[in-house]
Amino acid sequence: MEHSVWLPKRRLGDFRMSLTITVIGLGQMGGNMALTLKAAGFAVTGSDVFEAARSRLDALGLAVVAPDALPTSDVYLLSLPTSAHVREVIEQSPGLLTLAPKGSVIVDTSTSDPAVSRELAEKVVAAGLQWLDAPVSGGPKGAASGKLGMLLGGDESTIERVTPMLEAMSAKRTHVGGAGSGHVVKLANNYLCAAHLLTTAEAVAMASKAGVDPAACLAGINSGSGRSAISEVNFPEWVLSERFDSGFTTGLMRKDLRLAREAAEQLGLPLPLLQAVVDAWHENTDYPVDSDDFNHITTPILACATQAESNE
Repeated sequence: MEHSVWLPKRRLGDFRMSLTITVIGLGQMGGNMALTLKAAGFAVTGSDVFEAARSRLDALGLAVVAPDALPTSDVYLLSLPTSAHVREVIEQSPGLLTLAPKGSVIVDTSTSDPAVSRELAEKVVAAGLQWLDAPVSGGPKGAASGKLGMLLGGDESTIERVTPMLEAMSAKRTHVGGAGSGHVVKLANNYLCAAHLLTTAEAVAMASKAGVDPAACLAGINSGSGRSAISEVNFPEWVLSERFDSGFTTGLMRKDLRLAREAAEQLGLPLPLLQAVVDAWHENTDYPVDSDDFNHITTPILACATQAESNE
């Protein structure tokens, strides 16, 4: 059985020049990852079904091609919205199972359904290719700075082969098991993130109603055992500032929560708190709407304290 291990940074040396990389999916995450890898010295080509995305990256100096003109590469790095998109790229259009040269590596950085990932991984290996799921955290800013966190699911030999690329993209990498394991842990992480947004908002609302400044409340929480990345980063960075521009949408978080619930159901595992969090995020799809920044889920909770004060 494989165990979780931290994979530390090491010198890239000349290995970076030996990997050719095609990035498929040039949104905020994929586009920034492609530019980061190019800046690190890799030969990178980008592709996207949307011409506007290709044009944007072309203007930034990245070599881009249409999906039907993918070059031969050592690595095909996928940054796509859903498992359905990943399946399409691998099995249908452009069809990496037949298009990618034998021995090349497919790396899925999307947040995907673990069951689908394991199914696709089997097909990829059967086709003479290698598989690695590598979902990421850190948002567009982390992708642009090469400071992402990555959860790796796959063989150690595959990880070793693409380590120079992973090192250029990320500050932290954790190998959590075989194919699909990275996506399992990513769903677990996003479940906790979604829950912490709700619970931290309720805690701050309670303190605010009691006359405590929200920033002071957070300072207190962050000095104690109740702190989390949500209280330490999200609230000061995007919630209290009202910037709400993290680059991750409510719709994507709702999708990830549904995937987490489905994974639990497939395992026959009753998780009532997970179901409660899923329900809370889907209770009012009019606000926040799917296109809103996911931190907006805190807004109606925090507004309750203000509304209560105005009614007194």
